[in-house]
Amino acid sequence: MEGYQKYRRGYFMPPEECLEWTKKEYVEKAPLWCSVDLRDGNQSLIVPMSLEEKVRFFQLLVEIGFKEIEVGFPAASETEYAFLRKLIEEDLIPDDVTVQVLTQARDHIIRKTFEALKGCKHAIVHVYNSTSLAQREQVFHKSKEEIKQIAVDGAKLLKQLSEECGADYMFEYSPESFTGTEVEYALEVCNAVIDVWQPTPDKKVIINLPVTVEMSMPHVYASQIEYMCKHMNRRDSIIVSLHPHNDRGCGVADSEMGLLAGADRIEGTLFGNGERTGNVDIITLAMNLYAMGIDPKLDFHEMPHVVEVYEQNTRMSVSMRQPYAGKLVFAAFSGSHQDAIAKGMHYREEHKKDIWDVPYLPIDPKDVGRIYETDVIRINSQSGKGGVNYVLEESYGIILPPEMRESVGYYMKSISDHAHKELLPNEIYDLFEKEYMNVDCPIALIDYHFKRSDHLHADLHIQYNGSELEISGDGNGRLDAAANALRKNLDRSFEIQDYSEHALSSGSTSKAVAYVKILDCQGIEQWGVGIHDDIIAASLRALCSALNRAITQKEKGV
Repeated sequence: MEGYQKYRRGYFMPPEECLEWTKKEYVEKAPLWCSVDLRDGNQSLIVPMSLEEKVRFFQLLVEIGFKEIEVGFPAASETEYAFLRKLIEEDLIPDDVTVQVLTQARDHIIRKTFEALKGCKHAIVHVYNSTSLAQREQVFHKSKEEIKQIAVDGAKLLKQLSEECGADYMFEYSPESFTGTEVEYALEVCNAVIDVWQPTPDKKVIINLPVTVEMSMPHVYASQIEYMCKHMNRRDSIIVSLHPHNDRGCGVADSEMGLLAGADRIEGTLFGNGERTGNVDIITLAMNLYAMGIDPKLDFHEMPHVVEVYEQNTRMSVSMRQPYAGKLVFAAFSGSHQDAIAKGMHYREEHKKDIWDVPYLPIDPKDVGRIYETDVIRINSQSGKGGVNYVLEESYGIILPPEMRESVGYYMKSISDHAHKELLPNEIYDLFEKEYMNVDCPIALIDYHFKRSDHLHADLHIQYNGSELEISGDGNGRLDAAANALRKNLDRSFEIQDYSEHALSSGSTSKAVAYVKILDCQGIEQWGVGIHDDIIAASLRALCSALNRAITQKEKGV
């Protein structure tokens, strides 16, 4: 692809090897989380949220468990100013939640930000200025010293105004465009800000190192973070924060590797909404921890509710393949996948396992509010016998005999293939009922009686091709006697090859289900199913269903 020649690697490696993070296997605990949905997320929407929508979204973030929420840039617009004032004046901020406000390192903007915060109990004032080589040369036309002085002056003003108003606000500084800044210079600027604020372990400050634009592979960012953590002044008094964007599609990897490299905090959004390709998706990060057996300190047990509120208020759509939240992320259409999942679920139940290790399902879908029957095993033309059996068993209590599963599976696949559609559980049951269950044409069972002598004698009252008949036969058991009556009186040749039965549910009112396989005169196997309150009636109906299917298919020339 032509044009690649004009690009260069615009990032800067640390001046020393920083690879200690590679020795760690996984992130051991949840970071501090800060949602920036109401700032980065909102400013990236085609139609930004209204005041009411912002309030609803803020309440959702509180429900999920965020303790730090960036509510906007109050000095940048009247809407964001009004939103912050509404939260404060209507006492909508819980006591255990800290709101974060963004401000450029400019005098009048900082002062208006403090004005907007009046009466706020807990706040983080987040000041930033851009430090990258490209911004210094092309936008600001300033030297390194001049850029650093902007950061220092902003830090001093935050400290001064905080002291003047008697507020105990927390401070945060970001060298914006960190990924395009020489790492040693970014450290120099951050340390200059830290020296102004003089944080202590009891009164920490946040140094935020954003991936304003992704320029490198994630391991480079991790090395940059490790270098900053190693050389930052007063490290025990600093919360190192990450703010990754997703330009290269590596926002999650940047964050996870950055945490391995020593970071303490993540700023991101739900579903990765944000400028350009978005911010890092906090849901994916949190659920990745969850799937490793680590408490993420955020609650996504009602994921469909989170999706609903997000889509209503942002007018954005959550992709069907969005990790953990998309409608299809747990869905298995493949026959081999369905078979493995069904067997894994049964194995888990039989062995009463506490640890989740079901094939193809990285987490239990129920943990995020999903339903096995409708969200996991999905039936289409690619599905197999295991999937159909699983749907019938889990949704309707029908446990197909192993030899019957292939017949039913191929039947459902054929229906789906010809209709070019997925079959929902209720459609699968309706098709199964119509094709296999209590089939009563041309033979319909009306009544039956059995007497025992040398053999078991069966008297059957049936309807055959519209006429009522009384037929009888003898056999070793009820089903054998009934089969002989049908053979002799209807001139039908077949053999019973398989029979099984079970209750649909526990309790005295449970219905019984029976399965019969016959081999007809042409050597073709046919299955029939009977359901009734009485197991004898269920077995006879299953026999008639199998025979009716054989007769019908013979007449159709199938």
